[in-house]
Amino acid sequence: MTSWGDAGSAGPLFVAAIGLLGLILSPLAELLIAKLLPRVGPLPGLRARITTAAITAALCAAFAFRFGVDPELPAFLLLAVLGVQLARIDVSLHLLPNPLVLALLLGGLLFLLGATFGGEQWSSLVRALAGTAILFVTYLILALISPAGLGMGDVKLAAPVGLYLGYLGWSQLLYGGLLGFILNGLVTVLVVARNRKERTSEVAHGPSMIGAVLGVGLLML
Repeated sequence: MTSWGDAGSAGPLFVAAIGLLGLILSPLAELLIAKLLPRVGPLPGLRARITTAAITAALCAAFAFRFGVDPELPAFLLLAVLGVQLARIDVSLHLLPNPLVLALLLGGLLFLLGATFGGEQWSSLVRALAGTAILFVTYLILALISPAGLGMGDVKLAAPVGLYLGYLGWSQLLYGGLLGFILNGLVTVLVVARNRKERTSEVAHGPSMIGAVLGVGLLML
């Protein structure tokens, strides 16, 4: 697994090409979502499409620099593309579509399995599966204790989030899981402070979970 310190093998042209790939994949993902998931609604507005494309491109380029040409890069590009789309949908509709969550889970697992056959350690894949179960069960328990605070969509999203965090390491799983709650708390305080009529239960938790796994994946070695 490549760290920031030895990511020099990922040259600027490679990083730029992967960023351009993210710029292309973002609108394609939105077209497919609008076509295959009518519940989500039509395509978002132009400003939203430009914003999600820019964020996706930046994340893909950052992951290209972070991992270089390592075989696990495709899994994290999938995380960037689908993660941004899930965050966008959850913010606008308070919805985490099951097909998208499942695609992130199964696609990530398939790519990480391919990375394992490509030379990465099997222990990382086993840890990823353990992380999937641990975070899913943790969120399920919390949702049963406090259903007003967490929805079942958040519980389901915990599975792919745990997959990626577990793959990165036990510390990443711990800190990434906690970071999701910290980010959500900060966002909730800001939203409620700006609009006192907004209830804390109406603040989407999914974007904070996705932001945590993306941040940990990029910054925590």
